[in-house]
Amino acid sequence: MPFLTSPPPARRRASGARRAAVGGLVAALAGGLLAVAPAAPAAAAPALLSQGRPATASSTEGPFGAGGAVDGDLTGTRWASDWSDAQWFQVDLGRSAALSGAVLTWEAAYGRNYQIQASENGTDWRTVTTVTGGDGGTDELALSGTGRYVRMNGLARGTAWGYSLWEFQVYGTADGGGTPLPGGGDLGPNVHIVDPATPNIQGQLDDVFRQQESAQFGNGRHAFLFKPGTYNGLNAQLGFYTQIAGLGVRPDDTTINGDVTVDAGWFNGNATQNFWRSAEGLALNPVNGTDRWAVAQASSFRRMHVKGGLNLAPNGYGWASGGYIADSKIDGQIGNYSQQQWYTRDSSIGGWSNSVWNQVFSGTEGAPAQSFPEPRYTTLATTPISREKPYLIWEDGQFKVFSPAKRTNARGTTWANGAPQGERIPLDRFYVVKPGTSAATMNQALAQGLHLLFTPGVHHVDRTVEVNRPGTIVLGLGLATLIPDNGVTALRVADVDGVRLAGFLVDAGPVNSATLLEVGPQNASADHAADPTTVQDVYIRVGGAGAGRATVGMVVNSDDTIVDHTWVWRADHGEGVGWETNRADYGVRVNGDDVLATGLFVEHFNKYDVEWFGDRGRTIFFQNEKAYDAPNQAAIQNGATRGYAAYRVDDSVTSHEGWGLGSYCYYNVDPTIRQAHGFKAPVKPGVRFHGLLTVSLGGNGQFDHVINDTGAPTEGTATVPSTVVSFP
Repeated sequence: MPFLTSPPPARRRASGARRAAVGGLVAALAGGLLAVAPAAPAAAAPALLSQGRPATASSTEGPFGAGGAVDGDLTGTRWASDWSDAQWFQVDLGRSAALSGAVLTWEAAYGRNYQIQASENGTDWRTVTTVTGGDGGTDELALSGTGRYVRMNGLARGTAWGYSLWEFQVYGTADGGGTPLPGGGDLGPNVHIVDPATPNIQGQLDDVFRQQESAQFGNGRHAFLFKPGTYNGLNAQLGFYTQIAGLGVRPDDTTINGDVTVDAGWFNGNATQNFWRSAEGLALNPVNGTDRWAVAQASSFRRMHVKGGLNLAPNGYGWASGGYIADSKIDGQIGNYSQQQWYTRDSSIGGWSNSVWNQVFSGTEGAPAQSFPEPRYTTLATTPISREKPYLIWEDGQFKVFSPAKRTNARGTTWANGAPQGERIPLDRFYVVKPGTSAATMNQALAQGLHLLFTPGVHHVDRTVEVNRPGTIVLGLGLATLIPDNGVTALRVADVDGVRLAGFLVDAGPVNSATLLEVGPQNASADHAADPTTVQDVYIRVGGAGAGRATVGMVVNSDDTIVDHTWVWRADHGEGVGWETNRADYGVRVNGDDVLATGLFVEHFNKYDVEWFGDRGRTIFFQNEKAYDAPNQAAIQNGATRGYAAYRVDDSVTSHEGWGLGSYCYYNVDPTIRQAHGFKAPVKPGVRFHGLLTVSLGGNGQFDHVINDTGAPTEGTATVPSTVVSFP
């Protein structure tokens, strides 16, 4: 229950008599005494199917997560909900089963009226039995029917508190389905696991950096995972597709007395192509007092504690075009210097210098005050909804994945004032995907109830990876890359609660895919406000590493989805690049309602970079460049309009809001091209924008307006932004 100034009345545990009754029921079930309408011929005796299985809930109160009610600890751990009706708790059995019984061991906060429901897909539910007038303690229920997912759907509480279960046990007989796949296991040769006693850590870091420093479109992928402890005298230089991460729950668990460095020597001091790398979960004591992190898009800096300053510019202060910080504490000042745009979320900083074009802050302690257009700071006191990216930890001698809890109106880090809230999931509940694993095997693992952990490497999929189970985590290490073969969609999420996609790259294949990533099916309508799906550090690329084609990069159909730091990019350089060669008309299309984007980078698509059809959408920070390679004005003509807006809100939308949005043009093939506007939106009271700008890079093409017919045109070659403080 919530942490109160005075404790609530003591809760009663299940009595000895009730616990004995549970034991008696288990014995009866084991003997097959409960009647069942069998789903398949002949069967083994009913067994306990729910223990240790993935569990989710409509809400979680304090530390009492859903997993506590299926862990076999009858009176030690539990799940508890918010203090309201209605609430639900569900468990994924991994495969369809013939259900024979359920045992609900209530804590003092119990359900008076509730249903037991079953589903094959976690979306379409049927009621198996209904309980009315319950009095708590232990409820022993006979069930008949089949289902993979089983849910307690609470209708009315028996107390002023919420619902609270010591244990939720489901019995039955699992259907066939082949040999189950194992969870956990080795993480592969490109995951470098070190502890303070590991010899030659610096040599390992240097060797990988030599391979990856300039390998912008290579196949190498690496993750350095540092077990908790202190490491002295290191300089971890990060090249392409390299992740460095501490394995503690809090960054201060893993301290490097040294630096994690990104610079641009490989590109003559120009940092605008320092893509695809990450630093997470570390405390740094920089050697000279300031760490250097000169990055561009698709480079995340999460859960970091820099005990000094942070320099975001390359050595020599050349061009830079980043970037993203979240859930981090920078004790000293952040030197923005030449960074054209940057987004900092839910962090604490000692100060910030310089604004260039577009610097956005939400929920950041120490951020500069709102001052757009001069300096160009857009500052929100809080982030409306956030939930940090899942991450690996090393605890109790084993790997686990820590899945952070959702926050509303967040400000500051999750960890500075104590351990962050969230759930620990053992690695054996993940299927470890290595290069060469088939998509069929991935789907079997998902259907079995396992999460997916992609090891560093390039993973081809010849069919769509289907994520259908609520609460599934798909986590990549070392910028693991999925390439769809034969024009399939690489990954698709059902319209279910709480899926978490994080830390991987989807690279279009040579056969056109209609979509590369889909969150929710078309016409999705379920409410996920209590447990939204999150898409974090998931990047999409069309071309660059070779010929690639797609109609739409990412489609978000599910309501309440959070897209937190993505770069969706149609390549403007590399291999397989050309106006028709790596054709991709649309970057991101949002159909769901109440979708929030925090840190949205979308660039170079042939038509609209972002189209938004859902209501009540919000974007905090948007960075865009229009496609460089348009051959002439006619190629981008949009009916009577010159060019396609970078960010278009459909005329059907009644409510939408955006903060800190920028679009740039660099039509270097035909510098005479004119773009009517960077942004297009209906003029309605509920549609509002704050801190908009357009920029012509060196006079290569121009914008006539910023949004609709509002905002001065860009002109000349001086690369001076045209701004709109608020619209309408």
